Amino acid sequence: MKKVAVILSGCGFLDGAEITEAISTLVAIGQHGGEYKCFAPNKDVPETNHLTQQPTGQNRNVLQEAARIGRGEIQPLEELKAQEFDALAFPGGFGAALHLCDFAQKGSGGAIDPQVKRIVKEFHENRKPIAAICIAPAIMALAFGGKGVNVTIGDDQGTASEVEKTGAKHSNCAVEKFVVDSANKIITTPAYMYGTAKPHQIFEGVSGAIAELMKMA
Repeated sequence: MKKVAVILSGCGFLDGAEITEAISTLVAIGQHGGEYKCFAPNKDVPETNHLTQQPTGQNRNVLQEAARIGRGEIQPLEELKAQEFDALAFPGGFGAALHLCDFAQKGSGGAIDPQVKRIVKEFHENRKPIAAICIAPAIMALAFGGKGVNVTIGDDQGTASEVEKTGAKHSNCAVEKFVVDSANKIITTPAYMYGTAKPHQIFEGVSGAIAELMKMA
């Protein structure tokens, strides 16, 4: 059975992992014959009220918040080793661009969290595939843009332009579809980059991307 490491960035689309995308990833891994283990950064970050969509002035711990999705079965990023897994997956949510990298603040000039950078490098060097969902393809652009990696964040031209400034190629993609970069073994799907998308559309795109991930693994 193929094993997939899933990196979460909290819980809630405005300051963490997008819940529908995260659960779709976990369900799809099981449906396509794999098993997963969840990981997240162990760090405190500003909290957003998801009702008012405003900062609360409080902090939350990313690992503790992500444990809500993983039902307590989650480990800090430091414990993730590529040799123990066949593939890697990044659900989206604004947390991916805030806590796993700083693309949200700095765009193409951003940097990746050191542990995320290490993990992505380990999987890539060992030719193990990576799936990135929603805004998480920005992590792939920051990591591999200079190699001309092909990714999608949907059809948001402003974000796509910032992605391409890293040296990456951007391909427009419908919410139910996904983009495969076979050379770099990276699969991306836009999910809630389409803000009006419905959960079943999100699942269709994520499931297709995870099916391709499992084939490549």
